[in-house]
Amino acid sequence: MSLDLKINQNGNGAVTLLIEGDIDMSSSPLVRTQLTDLFKKNQKAIIVDLSKVAYVDSSGIATLVEGLQWSHANNTKFRLVCLTPMVKDVFEIARLLTVFEVFESHKEALEGV
Repeated sequence: MSLDLKINQNGNGAVTLLIEGDIDMSSSPLVRTQLTDLFKKNQKAIIVDLSKVAYVDSSGIATLVEGLQWSHANNTKFRLVCLTPMVKDVFEIARLLTVFEVFESHKEALEGV
């Protein structure tokens, strides 16, 4: 499955990156490039919407962990929203649900931005 990335400005200094497709070894460099570009624009918050991601492998997880590290370095909120059950299971197995800020809805993710 090909990867599609969409950016939505939320109007409050936050931006949402909607990822559609699998995040794996072949597609994670595209996600990394997009996240790097967003961090360069000094957003207040970057919300990564995973509602259309059915599969994520270790390279995809590593890319999101990099995003989290960049957020700390840039004082930017980095939140994940709408994880699919399969993706949520991967994060749970990797014990990352407590490392990332994970939200069920966009409304919740945008609170406090």
